[in-house]
Amino acid sequence: MQSISATHIITSIIKRDIKLALRRGSDTSGVVFFFILVVSLFPLAIGSENKLLMQIAPGVIWVAALLSVMLSLNRLFNDDYQDGVLEQLVLSSCPLEFIVFAKTVAHWCYTGLILLITSPILALQFNLSGESIKVLFLALLIGTPTLSFIGSIGAALTVGLKSSGTLISLLILPLLIPVLILGTLAVDAAISDLPYSVYLYLLIAMGVLSSFFAPLASSHAIRIILD
Repeated sequence: MQSISATHIITSIIKRDIKLALRRGSDTSGVVFFFILVVSLFPLAIGSENKLLMQIAPGVIWVAALLSVMLSLNRLFNDDYQDGVLEQLVLSSCPLEFIVFAKTVAHWCYTGLILLITSPILALQFNLSGESIKVLFLALLIGTPTLSFIGSIGAALTVGLKSSGTLISLLILPLLIPVLILGTLAVDAAISDLPYSVYLYLLIAMGVLSSFFAPLASSHAIRIILD
């Protein structure tokens, strides 16, 4: 009975957070607008040299995706903390680790998933081949959830603090660099017609580890703050 109740709570949290994000609009539109703006400015500034555009494309798109995800992390737990909802969630029958997992999945749905959908269109500006765009899509599909999970640790550590966005960036940016590097290397390998599967496998491994350990660390941080 407890497992059914926990499953119901997790599903409800995911639906609730997505609805709230879409209702506010800024959580999604701001992230998407920033991502599109950053990625689109580079081809305009550099020009139409195909070789150069292809060389910088993986790094530009991945850096833009990373920064876009970080924009909305400060609201992952803070809104519920200000409303008193977070305390009620902690006292619920569902383990806090599952609640954090559900909120992180919801965060990816209204940030990372939108970036994932728009990235192939934006990649056309860099004259990437169909194979390179496919690898970019796969790398973002695997890597962006990891950005949200690792980012949830920083969001949990800064619950209730002012200027939490800046603090989150300082705390988690070093942890996100391996994801950035592996995602960029995967697309670079595809552009150069080299094997890229090893980078995707490493991204998968990081995603699995982060989805397990990040909720544990985040829930521990939330308990300390609320106590």
